[in-house]
Amino acid sequence: MFKPDGISTAHPKLPFGTILHVKLDDLSRGGNPEGVFVRVNDRGPFVHGRIIDLSWGAAKKLGMMDTQRVHVYRCS
Repeated sequence: MFKPDGISTAHPKLPFGTILHVKLDDLSRGGNPEGVFVRVNDRGPFVHGRIIDLSWGAAKKLGMMDTQRVHVYRCS
């Protein structure tokens, strides 16, 4: 179940439980240079052109202020 304030993500095809390491593409806007580890626990995104939807909690930990480009690495 997707929890907006949790540390999780939605992805259209990856299996639930998959761990992803997400890092900001452009650190000149601020943000956490180490990135954040998230678990896929929902389907989405439902906006054309997006590959993942981060929970609000994950975006906050990453230091995102709005929609930004990220690098996504599959860990498991």
